[in-house]
Amino acid sequence: MNGRTWKAWLVPGGLLLALAAALVSSSLFVQVAPSLSFYYVAVFAAGLLLAWRFNSSRVLFSLLILLLAHRAVDFFSAGQVHTGPGRTAVALAALLIPLNFIVFASMRERGLTIAGIAPRFGLLFLESVVFAVLCRPENSPADPHHSGAPAIPLWILLSFVVAIAVFIRRFFQTRKPIEPGFVWSVAAVFIWLQFAPVGKASDAYVATAALILAASLIETSYVLAYHDELTGIRGRRAFNESLLSLDQQYAIAIVDIDHFKKFNDTYGHDVGDQVLCMVASRLTQVGRDGQAFRCGGEEFAIVFRNTSAKEAFEHLDTLRQIIENSTFHVRGSERRAERSAERSAESRSDRRTGTGESDRRKSAKKKNPAASLNPSPDRLSDHLSVTVSIGVSEPSTRYRQPEQVIQAADQALYRAKHKGRNRVELASAAPLRLAVGKRSKASRL
Repeated sequence: MNGRTWKAWLVPGGLLLALAAALVSSSLFVQVAPSLSFYYVAVFAAGLLLAWRFNSSRVLFSLLILLLAHRAVDFFSAGQVHTGPGRTAVALAALLIPLNFIVFASMRERGLTIAGIAPRFGLLFLESVVFAVLCRPENSPADPHHSGAPAIPLWILLSFVVAIAVFIRRFFQTRKPIEPGFVWSVAAVFIWLQFAPVGKASDAYVATAALILAASLIETSYVLAYHDELTGIRGRRAFNESLLSLDQQYAIAIVDIDHFKKFNDTYGHDVGDQVLCMVASRLTQVGRDGQAFRCGGEEFAIVFRNTSAKEAFEHLDTLRQIIENSTFHVRGSERRAERSAERSAESRSDRRTGTGESDRRKSAKKKNPAASLNPSPDRLSDHLSVTVSIGVSEPSTRYRQPEQVIQAADQALYRAKHKGRNRVELASAAPLRLAVGKRSKASRL
């Protein structure tokens, strides 16, 4: 995992839980205990308000299940959590909280509409009735043999393991900070029920679990605002803000995927999305600590701080070659096979009706210019590759402002396109550009 992934896992959830555990275990806890009630109420109030404001039914109902489960454990335990109704309440809370988190994550997010919240309210009502019935004294009699047993039965611990595994898997699918937030919230719930089911320490851990969810919701909203949702790299807004903090020495590169529109028309938008994700992942590996951004469509930008354009040039040319040599597996091969079968059937039908095949091919080429560029999808393997053209520029006496540097990089990109694509062009230093052009041409031969 890279630095960004580690940060998503450790901040804010891991940090908040570590601080809460350290505080509960320290001598300062006795002094801050009287303020825990305010902390508890403030966290849940703010969390529910944020979930409503961000229209997240998943976080809102996860907070509600935390609140209801904590109140139920306090009510039914009466200070006794190792036997009788208290032990049953702890076991049920340990089972239902992780499973509810999984259910809310798997349910389609439809916002805070009647159709979206009605099934969730129905589930909470049903679980509340079952919880109350099972925790009645006659249904959970005191058992002296369990007085020294752990608060959570071993078989119920499986629900925590399953929940953590589900959220880890979802994180690597979505790359959203809310998933690590649920992992740390589940960990806080486990510590609460296993080591401090009742008392002030339980208030601290439950409130921290709620705070982690609220903080992760804010972090996720930030990521969605400043990162491109498809590729996961920084977006246009982050790029514009990065320009405000540039020093005197920097370089900006504009990257464009060659023939992307024709490629997209030929293979479909799903394959086009795969291309964008593949290129974006390669751009994040550029040297000199370059920061990659998606500016829109098939256009990307890379900002190099404390780096000249000539220094960035070598790293960009290496990046260009890496992208050229990269292949990716095309999903949906079965659909292309179906389209191929349909075209074959149409061809046989045309031969039976006497339609001229050469006329059809000419017409198809006019309608789809990419047919002359790439093999038709029915003759393709499942692996494709693309190339990129890059223009790079730096501040100079002529280009002082970042906007002017970007325009110069754009002009260099246009020259790269005009000279045959799949190359890097510098906004200045014509001898260097000429030498690299010869080397690029030799590599293509």
